[in-house]
Amino acid sequence: MPYLSSEDTVKELRKTLANPSVQSDPLRYRNAVLRVIRALSQGVDVSGLFSEMVKACATVDVVQKKLVYVFLCCYAALHPELSLLVVNTLRKDCQDSNPMVRSLALRNMSNLRLPGLLEYVEQPVVAGLRDKAACVRRVAVLGCAKIHNLQPNRDVDAAVVNELYSLLRDPDPVVMVNCLRALEEILKEEGGVAINKPIAHHLLNRLKECDVWGQCEVLSVLRRYQPQSEEELFDILSLLDASLVSSHPPVMAATLRLFLSLCSGLPAVSVAALERVRGPLLAACGSTSRELRFAALCHLQLLLRSLPGLLRAHYKRFFCGYTDPAYIKQRKMEVLVELVNDENVLILLDELKGYCTDVNTNTAQAAISAIGRIGRSYSDKCLEILTGLLSLKQEHITSAVLQTMRDLGSVCPQYNNTVCLALKGCKEVLSDSQGRQSLLWLLGVYGQKVSSAPYTLEVFIDGVRSETSPGVKMELLTTAMRLFLNRPAETQDMLGRLLHYCIEETDMSIRDQALLYYRLLHCGIDETRTVLQVRRSDPLLGVLIGQPVEPISRWAWRFNTLETLEESSAETESTNRRSSEHVTFYPRSNPGLSDTLNFHKFEVVPLGLDSASRCPDPSADAPGSSLATPLSLSLSPPVSPEDFERLWLQQHSLHSEQGAENREQEDELNLQEWVQSPAVPDCSPQSLQAAMQLVNIQTLAFTPPHTLPWRVYLYTHTHHTQTENNPHSTLILGELLYSGEANQREELKKSGCGSGMNVEGGEEDVDHKQRRDSAKRERGEQVVKVTLKQRPGDIKALKDFLTILTTVLQTLSSERT
Repeated sequence: MPYLSSEDTVKELRKTLANPSVQSDPLRYRNAVLRVIRALSQGVDVSGLFSEMVKACATVDVVQKKLVYVFLCCYAALHPELSLLVVNTLRKDCQDSNPMVRSLALRNMSNLRLPGLLEYVEQPVVAGLRDKAACVRRVAVLGCAKIHNLQPNRDVDAAVVNELYSLLRDPDPVVMVNCLRALEEILKEEGGVAINKPIAHHLLNRLKECDVWGQCEVLSVLRRYQPQSEEELFDILSLLDASLVSSHPPVMAATLRLFLSLCSGLPAVSVAALERVRGPLLAACGSTSRELRFAALCHLQLLLRSLPGLLRAHYKRFFCGYTDPAYIKQRKMEVLVELVNDENVLILLDELKGYCTDVNTNTAQAAISAIGRIGRSYSDKCLEILTGLLSLKQEHITSAVLQTMRDLGSVCPQYNNTVCLALKGCKEVLSDSQGRQSLLWLLGVYGQKVSSAPYTLEVFIDGVRSETSPGVKMELLTTAMRLFLNRPAETQDMLGRLLHYCIEETDMSIRDQALLYYRLLHCGIDETRTVLQVRRSDPLLGVLIGQPVEPISRWAWRFNTLETLEESSAETESTNRRSSEHVTFYPRSNPGLSDTLNFHKFEVVPLGLDSASRCPDPSADAPGSSLATPLSLSLSPPVSPEDFERLWLQQHSLHSEQGAENREQEDELNLQEWVQSPAVPDCSPQSLQAAMQLVNIQTLAFTPPHTLPWRVYLYTHTHHTQTENNPHSTLILGELLYSGEANQREELKKSGCGSGMNVEGGEEDVDHKQRRDSAKRERGEQVVKVTLKQRPGDIKALKDFLTILTTVLQTLSSERT
């Protein structure tokens, strides 16, 4: 056919459709209708042929009917009056002897989406729910949801809802799944479909009959059902066991989410479920679909929050391939960082070093950032790689290395000399604002050790008028002030010039910062030094290895949702590109959990009692009993590592600078105790974290096993009932320390032969502790020093918490040995 304009095409097609010779030949008539659909798909406006296409639907040719119905559904909204002519034909087809024709007519009748035609559509749809053919029932069930969407404010028809509930037991699995979807849509305002015990068991027994997406729908709906007994719960878990290791990733993910929802109170079962899905998740990470690989990697990162050692034996599965896109490479590198240990650190660093020269700049910078995160635990090896990358003199590599060194310098201050040596010659290579800010920050903090720091700073100040980045200007102000305090003779003149320029700056943030520093200098050097040279982080607190292990319940509600993909990208960007000194901690809300945690209750037994006295005593539950008192531990509100460090150092300062009388007025308590636990320092961080979380104690930082001194930092909130209506809450910060047998004996001698439990602000049975600690030293037992700090002070809650902590440590030690 020669080229014609849109109008000419419509005229030609109308002429063909109206030709009696074409209408009398079924094949030619079908081809004419096919030409109309082809023009429609090419963007030609063929709505003018609506009348001719209505006539064309009166045929026994099923193929032609399908083509005409596509056209009618597309243009019905433009011709609502003419659409009435189609309804009679569609209603007639709904009574055809061919189930294919009935289902086709019913589907397109409900797809017309015209509120004025509802009275003609409802009766065929309801009749279709009782049709003998399964394909008709499938369409009729979805038609009920489409009718409801046309008039959502109309009252729900109880008869239709009851009919849909009865169709949940339809022999066809697709009808069953479509009923779930329709009921979810119709009963949306009422919370969706109601799942009781018979329905839940029926869906579980027929789960294997459904296709992949049908199984996902059923598993999603089953999350609303709560088993009525533990026996029923394990029966359900047994039925779901096969789906947990399904070869289809969507089914596996939906099953795991249901597992975690059902086992929220059984952490051991949840951990076992996570271990079982390791194989299917690894298989999904090697899928040919890039989208599936990315989603699997994001969900693996969620699992690693609670089980860091889950995939350590499979780290090579996450090496980047040549054909992997950049976003998958970056995600794999994040997983590799989580899998680092003493055995594979050299292999992983060598692999990441190769990615640092990738042609994609984002991939190269992500690899450098990954090396920096590993460097918090293995600084020597990582700093050697980073300093070697600076010799390449490539802008994006130098910028990323400086940002990484800035982070390492704040976390691991013992390696400042290596960082200072690497700063020479970096100024000439940098042109991006992030890299220049990092260089200026390093010069401000370590400028006293860098001989060329004033000269490098002068180059920045001379070019400040051409600088376009406000962030660089503000960092330049801070660096100049810090360097002036350390090397005033060399930087006084350039600082004056910089302040004079910045005070006249049009950017208000820069101008205000310059005025702040100017007025601060008027207050005196000592006051300025107090503000700008605040106390740095304690190096002993720089033993964080990744993030603290999270309980499974904290992220289970996000599993198998798009939020997992969005949150992973946001957290990665924030973690990789911000200094640890500049990061603000924002606790994430968890809408999937209740507003308040159910605190763990304990029956507390005083320390020093023998095993016989630990047996349950019926009288312990009496109101007047003093042996057993209710104690609750909670992790809410969470304490960030930054807040922990601030509170710990603040209490340490009060302890060292103030007298005993002043400390009592601060309403805080400090406690030191030696606990016998021979194998705890050799436990893996994962085992220690899991044991602590069982009793609602959160570990924030720990040193690797077999390291001396071995330290663990932890916290919890205690809720101790003082009177019937007066529960008392306190925050307890703790440190576990093991420094080796030789150092241990020296510390015990320094603390006195019988110092025992040293409680500031409280009283204790010193004689009993004196005899026990002396016996420990004589036997040469391996003991761990426990230091606890509590605010506000509650001596009874503090000693009860120590009892719980001692029980956990001794249980770990006994299982280990």
